[in-house]
Amino acid sequence: MFSIKKGRVLVWGLFALVLVLAPQVFGSGLSITMLSQMGIAIIACLSYNMLLGQGGMLSFGHAVYTGLGAYMAIHALNAVGQGSLPLPVGMVPLVGGVAGMGFAILLGFVTTRKSGNTFAMITLGMAELVFAMSLMFSDFFGGEAGISSNRVVGQPFMGITFAPAVQVYYLIAAYTFVAVALMFAFTGTPLGRMLNAVRDNPERVEFIGYNPQRVRYTAFIIAGFFAGISGGLAALNFEIVTAEVVGAGRSGAYLLFTFLGGATFFFGPIIGAVLMVLAFVVLSELTKAWLLYLGFIFLFMVMYAPGGIASLVMMNLRVASFGKFKGLLRHYAALVLTGLVGFAGVAALLEMVYHRQLNAAMGGELHFLGASLDTASPGAWLGAGVVMVVGLGLFELCRRQFLGRWSVVQESIEQEIKRREAL
Repeated sequence: MFSIKKGRVLVWGLFALVLVLAPQVFGSGLSITMLSQMGIAIIACLSYNMLLGQGGMLSFGHAVYTGLGAYMAIHALNAVGQGSLPLPVGMVPLVGGVAGMGFAILLGFVTTRKSGNTFAMITLGMAELVFAMSLMFSDFFGGEAGISSNRVVGQPFMGITFAPAVQVYYLIAAYTFVAVALMFAFTGTPLGRMLNAVRDNPERVEFIGYNPQRVRYTAFIIAGFFAGISGGLAALNFEIVTAEVVGAGRSGAYLLFTFLGGATFFFGPIIGAVLMVLAFVVLSELTKAWLLYLGFIFLFMVMYAPGGIASLVMMNLRVASFGKFKGLLRHYAALVLTGLVGFAGVAALLEMVYHRQLNAAMGGELHFLGASLDTASPGAWLGAGVVMVVGLGLFELCRRQFLGRWSVVQESIEQEIKRREAL
């Protein structure tokens, strides 16, 4: 037990150290902006995972609570600037949290009365309703232009004005650390355990005297609170909130990247949140087809790693703990190499299609991965197709060999476990 506590202290200490030192390592303006967005996304994805991973509630409208929390926070920030609300700027995200919780109390009472597919459809309907309202009631939502504000208001506290982006980052980092710690603590509470039970077998939970709907409703409210904090931090960071924050695209992003990170593990959504920011900030600048790439990645993960990146990490850590990882390195290298070849072929075809459709006026020549491709030449299309077919074919061959080796490794691990238990 002591070693487990010591390990947890080490993990949380490293997490805090990363949050503190990240701006020192990545000191550019763009890097600090991305780090701030990662902190905001971590809270949002973890709050969503309270529903999906811990409670088995597939929601298509989680952006409703992050978005409405952002709107309430931006209005509170404007009130602080006008002097009508005596609240420190650093406490404004809590306004978003309380708002997210309040809307979760209101909407969740209806939403959580059903589970499964019905719950998912109700959340989708709620999301569309709120998004339509955001364009209708411009006094609160600001219409298409949104609501803007200025975070440099009030009296500075110890010289902190939140004018520099790095000061905002450290505020976000503090909220992120506390929120992540509280959400992790929630997983070990009786309510958190009961939420897992409701996910796995609601009939048995009801049989022993608990109300599954009440458990889902309570968890929904808590998730709404943390979602609202995420929205409040976003309002403070960007100083503007538009209707996009309550749109279906934002809810879909939370679902997609929480799944990619790994909804069955607590740290999975953290990985997904980091990937979400990298996709929206970096990948979107590299190619106009970035959403299509995300779609292919999502399909690939569903087919070959439905547990997400976190499950891959945990499975390989288990193999490494038994000293079997070295025997898989050759297979992993083959998978990576053939996968990159196949991906290069797919990417070349996609980029040529997008170039022909969107950049035809710039000529037929396309520069991709250091090579010049003529989209008007059949040879370029044929070459990219051959690379794709060869790469994907070799990848499938290597994957089958890897699965064979993986089965052998797992059998040897099971035998080792039985041997240790016998001793």
